[in-house]
Amino acid sequence: MRAMILAAGRGERMRPLTDHTPKPLLQVGGQYLIAHHLRALAEAGFHEVVINHAYLGEQIVAALGDGRRFGVQIRYSAEQQALETGGGIFKALPLLGDAPFLVINGDIWCDYPLQQLRSCEPTLAHLVMVDNPPQHPTGDFVLSNGLLHDGPGARLTFSGIGVYQPALFADCEPGAFPLAPLLRAAMARGAVSGEHYQGQWHDIGTPQRLAALEMALSQGS
Repeated sequence: MRAMILAAGRGERMRPLTDHTPKPLLQVGGQYLIAHHLRALAEAGFHEVVINHAYLGEQIVAALGDGRRFGVQIRYSAEQQALETGGGIFKALPLLGDAPFLVINGDIWCDYPLQQLRSCEPTLAHLVMVDNPPQHPTGDFVLSNGLLHDGPGARLTFSGIGVYQPALFADCEPGAFPLAPLLRAAMARGAVSGEHYQGQWHDIGTPQRLAALEMALSQGS
């Protein structure tokens, strides 16, 4: 199974840290945010990785190179302008192949055991869900009997880690578009499974959250 790291966002909420540095290259725990993902993917047995980039993307390519020192082979999907999550994945499909693939947001930190997803064969998608963080108290989707839906019930937050079938994007056209409408349409057909992960997960969306993660890692928590 191949993997993709989403790294094309502008990181507006991280300014001024992202004025001259793309968010994936901000450091925490003594290494790039995106390096944590690359090493975790390599340890989990994912050795072919696609990274999309747009804003200051040349810095990402220069910093990571071919990925060899992280134990992976990196291929890049360059975007002239950020295509949002759905559009970015769709553009990268030729690099991801015909089999299910893993996608992980570049701006999260998580200790989820990625090796558990290597054999995942979802109908159309499988999402890792987490408890709702303070900044997103209403959550995203409801998990019931292993399936996700957008109806009434207690909601969980999408972690930014998911496995997708290329068929999820079968009717898409090139350009910028979000992922959520595709997922909701697939959920309505009972084609999106999910799981609730209760380990460490951080959405690194602001300088304050980055600092909080740095402190937590320095304290070993």
